[in-house]
Amino acid sequence: MNEHAGTHGSTPRSPSRQLATALGSVGVWSMDLHGLTSKRAAEVLAAVEDLGVQAVWTGEGANTKEALTHAAVLLASTRNLMIATGIANMWARDAVATAAGARVLAEAYPGRFLLGLGASHAPNVAARGRDEAVYRRPLTVMRDYLDTMDAARLTSPAPAAPPPRVLAALRPRMLRLAAERTLGAHPYFATVEHTARARELLGPDPVLAPEHAVVLESDRAAARAVAADYVSHRLDRENYRNHLLHLGFTEADLDHGGSDRLFDAVVAWGDVDAIHARVRAHLDAGADHVAIDVLPRHGEDFPLDDIRRVAPVLLAERSELARAGRG
Repeated sequence: MNEHAGTHGSTPRSPSRQLATALGSVGVWSMDLHGLTSKRAAEVLAAVEDLGVQAVWTGEGANTKEALTHAAVLLASTRNLMIATGIANMWARDAVATAAGARVLAEAYPGRFLLGLGASHAPNVAARGRDEAVYRRPLTVMRDYLDTMDAARLTSPAPAAPPPRVLAALRPRMLRLAAERTLGAHPYFATVEHTARARELLGPDPVLAPEHAVVLESDRAAARAVAADYVSHRLDRENYRNHLLHLGFTEADLDHGGSDRLFDAVVAWGDVDAIHARVRAHLDAGADHVAIDVLPRHGEDFPLDDIRRVAPVLLAERSELARAGRG
């Protein structure tokens, strides 16, 4: 077990438990930050930080901002926010480059950078000029990638603590690897049922921080219209389809934009109370942190107004869990 790994059943102040505290019970996940200028991103994140949010996650696509550079810009433009990559694509840079970049950010911004690392998707591998066939062994490649990161002999100044890292993980073998080699897991496009299964597989110590989409619309048809691209794009990805089939959904649930049953499971929609109930369900199922992915409405560059509307959810969950002694 390396310096990043959690230890099952360890004391509440293990590295994993420290990370859970730093993240807080509810954070913000946003791919929309990639479409903003640095100035605009600084403006919206200042507003998010003022709400009391402790962590903001953003991903990395085939044609988006590069994950570690983007994290550096966001860290420089905020005061205390933890910036997490959800995820940095392991095919986008070699393992030594990832280790070196994470080390620089951890040293420059102590306690404020979290490396979420993942295998991404076969089409994203192809978009980077690689043969999609290399994607067929993501677990083996990820294990080797972590080995190379850990073996890297870097000469840059060392941070006070090793850069924390988690893995994008949905299926059992990747979840087990996350528990063995990192501080936890960041499942994306997950359900409450998956959170319960993931906690059982991870054990009590590793951080479990699922992403969950949110639409503040009380009519299902209106909510589906807002989330249509979010859902359909992910249902085109083989690994998400296999994950949902593993959870008991059928092929019919996954076709034609997804059934209402599937939509209701992967998107929290309704009023603020409905969003609160879904966040609470994830936390009760074993999540330490829920990264709420508030989906923008047509014409919005960033869903700041709706994030402000759900701020009571964020603050209530944080205070409730603090009183209960969790996190």
